[in-house]
Order: sequence, then structure tokens, then C-alpha cells
Amino acid sequence: MRAAAVGLVLVVVLAGCSGADEPAAAPAVSSTPAAEVLPEVPGIAGEAVQLRTDAALGGQVQVRLTDTGPAPFTVTSVQLDSPGFAPVPARAVAAAYAPGQTIDLPTPFGAVDCATGVDPVAARVTVVRPEGTTEELRVPLAGDTMAQVHDAECAVERVLAVVGIAVEDLTEAGTTTTGVVVLTRRSGDDPVEVTRLGGSVVLQPVLEDDLPVTLPSDRDELRLPVTFDAARCDPHALAETKKPFVFPLAVTVGDGGSVPVDLPLDDAQKAQLEEFLGRVCTG
Repeated sequence: MRAAAVGLVLVVVLAGCSGADEPAAAPAVSSTPAAEVLPEVPGIAGEAVQLRTDAALGGQVQVRLTDTGPAPFTVTSVQLDSPGFAPVPARAVAAAYAPGQTIDLPTPFGAVDCATGVDPVAARVTVVRPEGTTEELRVPLAGDTMAQVHDAECAVERVLAVVGIAVEDLTEAGTTTTGVVVLTRRSGDDPVEVTRLGGSVVLQPVLEDDLPVTLPSDRDELRLPVTFDAARCDPHALAETKKPFVFPLAVTVGDGGSVPVDLPLDDAQKAQLEEFLGRVCTG
């Protein structure tokens, strides 16, 4: 009995020693590095916003800066700084800020980089102080505008990696202009569905086929006849429209969500539609 007890004690002790000799499990470490947190710039607050005119022009947002300090300053250059967009040269400006004043600075951004996130988002600005000194500052930009732009452009890139979209055979035909929207498979075998084609203020494209229509898995091309009609001819609409030739085509790849992809019209096709609109509206 005593020998059995001693043996039991030895087993317990040896088991405890064995466990003590094994290295402790390392804590899980995230493979995604945390985004850099930018320090605030005393006296300057920033935000990225996108106005309707920016969306119409494309490749541009507003860097909205506010003088939150007690002294004036002048901004002489501005550049968007985000890992999610290719850098572009700084834009020269001449914006004089008084305490409490907010001024929007139109700022271009480069091609989207879908392999990385957008944070941190900042504006690199050149600031001239009242005494004449110049500073190069990196002002963090609040808001989710750049994340929204990044998400939207990357969604379009994913669609276009699967299917190419083109407009062909644009031809005037009396009081209308006709053409063909062509979807050509580039990769994969997911079905591609077209659910809607939007118009602009002055032009309304209408697909001949009833929607939705699908490019099935076993086909490489889908041709959709389209007609462009004048939607409005009043001078106000013709003069004020910011996106006369932007026509979003809603496309769904496989089980994904619907993605608006603008019909890719080249300069010659836009000129063709502009001439058509001018003739129909003044005829």
C-alpha cells in the first residue's frame, strides 16, 4: 500500500515537471498591421469631403481645412496622403485662413490601390505663418469619404476583372442615337447579371432587352442594343448638368452585390452624343 502511494506521488511530480519544461503557447498575433494614428496639428482641423462637382469630375475631393487656432495662416499647396491611393503632385493654392474660418481646397487623388486600406488619411499642406515662416504639415483628415471612394472604385475593379464593358456602333438615327452595350468575359465562369441602366439629366439610355438580363456561365459575350434619347432640352438643364454622359450600369457578378459601373464612353462618342443632343434640342 505504501509503495503504491509513493509511486502515485512520483507520477504526479514527474507529470508536473514535464509540463513546466514545455514552452507556453504564444499569444495570437494579428497579421494585419494597425494603421498609423496621426497626431493632431495644433490650430488646424481637416476633413475630406466629396461634392457633386467632385464626383462629376472624378479623381478629386475637397480637403476642408478649418483654422481652429488664434492666428491666421495661408495654405500654398495641398496634397492627399493615403496608402489606398497612388500619390499625385501637390496642387498649388492660395487660401488665406482667419481664426474660425473654413475653406475647401479641391484636391486630386491618384489611382486606387485595392491591395491596401486607406488609413491613415491626411493632407500634406504648406502653411505660411503671419511672420513669414513656412511649415510642411501633415494634417489628419476626418470622415469616411476616402474609404467610400476606395470601396466603390475597388468594387468596380473587381467587376471589370471578370467582364469587360464597352459601347460600340454608336449611330445617329433621326431623333435618337443607337448603339450596343457589350459585355465580354475576361475571367471565371460566374454568371454576370445586368439589372439597370441609369440616365443623366439630359440623356436617357434604354436597353432593348427586358432587365434583368444575364451573361450565363457558358457564354463569353453579351450584346445589348441600346437607344439614347434626349431627356431634357431646357437651357437650365443643358447648362447646369455636371454629368451629361455618365450612365451607370448596375452589374452583379455571381452571388455578389450590385455594382454601378459607368459606361466607358470615349471622347469621340461623347462628342457624338453632344452633337446629337444639340441637334435634337434646337431642331
